[in-house]
Amino acid sequence: MLADILSSETIVVPLQNTDKNSVIEELVSKLDETKKITNRRDVLQAILDREAVMSTGVGDGVAIPHGKCDAVNELVAALGVTKDPLNFDSIDQQPVRLVWLLVGPSGKTGPHLKALSRISRLMHNSHFRDSVISAPTPQNVLDFIKEEENRYFE
Repeated sequence: MLADILSSETIVVPLQNTDKNSVIEELVSKLDETKKITNRRDVLQAILDREAVMSTGVGDGVAIPHGKCDAVNELVAALGVTKDPLNFDSIDQQPVRLVWLLVGPSGKTGPHLKALSRISRLMHNSHFRDSVISAPTPQNVLDFIKEEENRYFE
């Protein structure tokens, strides 16, 4: 469940930054502040290295920057909602409003891929995306995610 790797403390509504790399940095900093990662610099580098290979702007206004790093023991996530549409070099050439950041341990691929798949499936629903974008608080976002996961996956 995404709700298991995300918490209201790792959801940022709205993001303060307005460019791709700064937004990634803001979300990595949020994971660092909440003690979800042990080395901010290594996590940031892992995410930016992965982003340099190919943009993680997956379309439909969603980006999922992710990476693997030894600064985590288990998969962790942060989610940010932008104030305004943000250029993320997305595959559909459209700006993003929702940025999911995933960091998994170097040796474990399964949970990482499962979370990417789950995010992609949930984010395919435009009504759900709109609900998350318009949610006033991180707790509201988390509640929407829990509801949608229960409806979609149970």
